[in-house]
Parts: sequence; C-alpha cells; structure tokens
Amino acid sequence: MAPTKLAKPLLLLSCLSRWASAFLNATETSDQLIIANDRLYASVEKSLGAVVTLTLDGQNLLGTKSGNTGIGPYLDCYCIPSGFWTPGRTNPTYELYADTDSTGTKYGGIRMSDIYPATGQLLEQYWFLREGETGLHTFSRLAYYNKTTPFLRNLQEFRTMLRPNSDMWSHLLTHEGQYAPLPGPSAEKKKVVVQDATWYMGDATDDPYVQQESDYFTKYTFHDTWRDHKAHGMFADGSATPDNSTYGAWLVMNTRETYYGGPLHSDLTVDGIVYDYIVSNHHGDQTPNITDGFDRTFGPQFFYLNKGAPGTDILTLHADAAQYADPTWNVDFYDSIAKHVPNLVTSASRTTWALHVDLPEGAKNPLAVLSQNGVDFQDNVFDNKAFQYWADIDADGYASIPRVRAGTYRLTIYADGIFGQYVKDDVVVVADGKTHTTHARWREEKAGTELFRIGTPDKSAGEFRHGYARDPTHPLHPEEYRIYWAAYDFPTDFPDGIDFKVGESDVATDFNYMHWSVFGGYGNSVRPEPYYGHGDVNNWTIRFDATQDQIHRKRLATFTVQLAGAKTASGNTDVHNTSEPYANLPYTVNVNGNDLKPWVIP
Repeated sequence: MAPTKLAKPLLLLSCLSRWASAFLNATETSDQLIIANDRLYASVEKSLGAVVTLTLDGQNLLGTKSGNTGIGPYLDCYCIPSGFWTPGRTNPTYELYADTDSTGTKYGGIRMSDIYPATGQLLEQYWFLREGETGLHTFSRLAYYNKTTPFLRNLQEFRTMLRPNSDMWSHLLTHEGQYAPLPGPSAEKKKVVVQDATWYMGDATDDPYVQQESDYFTKYTFHDTWRDHKAHGMFADGSATPDNSTYGAWLVMNTRETYYGGPLHSDLTVDGIVYDYIVSNHHGDQTPNITDGFDRTFGPQFFYLNKGAPGTDILTLHADAAQYADPTWNVDFYDSIAKHVPNLVTSASRTTWALHVDLPEGAKNPLAVLSQNGVDFQDNVFDNKAFQYWADIDADGYASIPRVRAGTYRLTIYADGIFGQYVKDDVVVVADGKTHTTHARWREEKAGTELFRIGTPDKSAGEFRHGYARDPTHPLHPEEYRIYWAAYDFPTDFPDGIDFKVGESDVATDFNYMHWSVFGGYGNSVRPEPYYGHGDVNNWTIRFDATQDQIHRKRLATFTVQLAGAKTASGNTDVHNTSEPYANLPYTVNVNGNDLKPWVIP
C-alpha cells in the first residue's frame, strides 16, 4: 500500500451550532483589545495580559474574574530566577491586527509583549480569531538575548491556561476514554490533602465525582501522553446554563511540532483549568535551557469553544473539537499571519515526508518519529530550533507526515512487542515540492534463543497489576494507574512480595506495575509509616524452568529489563546531587544466589 495524502477531517453534527460567515471586529480601547465575530467575543485586559471576557453566542464562558481565575487563555512560565512569572503585568506592549487572509477570510489578532526587567527575557502571547470560527488560534514566544549572562536557567514550565470561575462547567475530559464530573461543593468542603495537588474526597458520598470516578481527585488523573492526543477540555452539561444548552472549551493540538519529548511526553491536560502545557518537567520530562540566543515560538494551538443543543453529550462536543487536530487544517491562514508571528514556518519551507520500513515480525502499533538529529527524541531539548513529528506505520510498512519543515532529523521507529528500536540519524528532508521516501530495514534486538518473556515491551507498565486495568468499583471505570498510588496498598496486594512463576503466574495480577524500593511513608496518607517488609518489597523473585536442551553447552545468558520509567533521588530535574546517595540508582539482579554487576540508572 502506497502512502496517501492525509484528508482534511469532516464531522457533521446536526445538534451543534455551526460556524457561519460573519463579520470580524478588531478594536482597541484605553484598557482592552477586542477581537470578535458574530458568535465569539474575546477581550484582553491591558493590565493583565490575559483574556478577561470570552463569550459564545452571548454565554459568559469565564465567569467572574477573581485573581487568576475567570481569565484565559493567558501565558505564564516558570522561567525567571525565582520561579514563576506571568507576563502582561510588568510593562506590556500590545499590537492589534485586522486583515484578510489568502482565502479571503477576515481575521483579527492581538500580540502581547512583556520583558522581565532583571534578565531581559521577552515573552509574547498571540491570539487570533477568524471570521466564521469559534476558537482562538494561539502562539507563545520566549526570546532571550544576553551575552553578559549567557546561561539563565532551565525553562521548567511554559504554559497557556483557560481558567474559568463559573459553575456552568460540569465535567473534565482528557480523551474519549477518560472523563468525569468535576468535584462538587460537597467534595470540595470535605476534601483532605493527601499529597501535592491530590485530595481524598471519599467522605462526600453524594458527590457525582466520588460516585462515578474515584475517592481521590488529582490533576494527574487527567494527564495524557502526546502520541495519540487530539483535544482535551471542559464540558457544561446544560444544568447551569439559562436555556440548558451544552458547551465545550477545548485545547486542540492541531500541531505538535514545537513541543518537546516526542510522542512519549506525558503532561497535564485539565483539572478545572484547560491547559496547554507547552513545556514542563512533569514525570521527569526534559526541559530546555534558556541561553543567549534562545528564541522559539510555540504553536499554533487552537482553543476551540462549541455549543450543543440541550442533551448533547460530552463525547459529541469533544469529537467536534478533535476533528481540527490536523496539521493540514487552516494552513493558508497560518501562512498569511506568518508576517505577524516570529519564527512561524510557512508552507514554502515544508513538505510531505514518506517512509517505507521492513518491520520485524510481530510488530504492533509501529510508530515513526522525526526529531532532533543525534539525540533520543525524549531529549530533543538541546536545539531550540528543532521540530518533532510522528506518524503511525501501516501493516505494509508505509507512513507519511505532512508539513514537515525542511531540515536534518533523527528517525526513530518503535513498536509494541519488539525489544529495541530502529534509529537512523542524518535523515534530510527537502522542501522541493516533491515527496521523498526514506527506506529502512528494522530487526528486533536479540541476545539468543528466548527462554521466557514477562509482559510486553511497549514503553509502558500497563499490562501489570494496577496498570491499564479498569477500576471495577466505579461506573466510569478509570484506568487504575490514573488513581492516587496509595489507593493500592502493596503489602496487602502482595503480603509475601512478588514471587512470579513463568508459565503459571498471571502478569495482570501477580506482577505489580511499580517496583518499589520501600512502600508508604512520605506522600502516603493510607500508610504514613514506611514499610520495608522482610526484603519482600524491593526484592522480587522470578522462577522459571529450562530444559536440558535449552542450556546444554551454553555458557552465557542475558536477562533484559525494559523500564517504562524510573524515579531516582534526583527527582524531576535529572540533575546529579552528590548529597543524595541514590541520585544514581543501582538496580541489581541476583541469579541463583549470585549478584550480577548493578545497572546504575542515572
């Protein structure tokens, strides 16, 4: 099967209020800048650098402004020497745009620029609205030019947020398989802190969230990895709107090229705030350093607002948003506004890249990744000009990615069920109006005849106990790993530790999703005292049989461990600290009473 060009998505939903041709107004007053069409109205307050009014068909979507709530989308960062800074409140300048794009469609736009005086960092936020659309196209820029202090710090967080303060919103959604009601007043009143940004709400037995999702609420329940992510946000079920109309407020990832970490990057999506988490070190993700000459514009992304008739469900409004998660959508518009947005790459410097790969037998869900040349795609933060792309590979080994920026990339291919991955550097992508195909031949890494395998090499631990298994005790059945970890008491689940017999034990029940060094203690409200057991928490046993034929005249055996992730004493920063004895963590395997050389995890 030859690669084909991606078709633009089309989703017709009769229950939704649809886009229509409409007037476009871009206006500046003494204290606000306004972009509006006949359905969507957005105003940015000059003293805040944030959208403070956002209405769809007259419905106030933000509610009452109070501090940092009732506003958004707006930009903030953890990027100055002391930590967080919200631009737009120091000495901002603004520019208002009103023009017509190459398709003849009118648009309006707002640029906010602010400089942090002590360091000279420039942060910019852009909002654009097109005639006939009900969403804001956003870009966020950070620039640092300072030869006196060429290294400032790492860019630890960089995000835009839509942060309503209204009781109209009833539900949160990460993707079509993970959504839940927002905790209500009863849960908020009775909640007890159990860990950072994590609460026990189980005493609020009348609360819909507690009844349907979990006794625990945390923003981490609603995280996602970026591989297949399209759109996330909040839903109003109509119970608190004047005419019972339903509404959605969504962050649509129509492009992912300017994020970092590739398809395995994992981050927050929604928790009462709709996030566009552009950069963070959550879950140990890598972050770039802010050095002299750093100048990167992230985006475009699309904050999409939609409306449904009374009774329209959350999945219908989400599907309407997700159809725009396509990099080929609105390209003429983006080309037209490149004159306003620094670093925005136009179609003239892009092309469709194609791949054909001879896959190893048994490869499932194969994926091709283009990323920074010379480094693992999860570490693609060292070149602030580098972009990233990925695409599924079909059963015949074909894949194509539209709108790839011309440049030199590393190609990485991986698949479920296959140890190792294919890596090729110096893949040159040329924007010459032609589609060039890269060819590859991939074979699985092997160390000889396989005696046994536990689990699936797929860069996750989801197949093991408390991984992807659905919670049977709540109607929404969230994946168990999404729930506060202390809800699954390891000593209760495994009173004698892990003793796994190959061929008899079940990976779904007899092998834990997390290998603890100690269980309980800090962060565990259920078991606040550390539990070490009798060597049965950190020491796991695997027993297997081998026939004489399998070991006859064999002198060497290889034991392969693939970790989905590891937490050492270095925490999220991945910075070695000599005061922490386990910043570099030794992982030791013992075979028949003999310790092998430890694997030191940095």
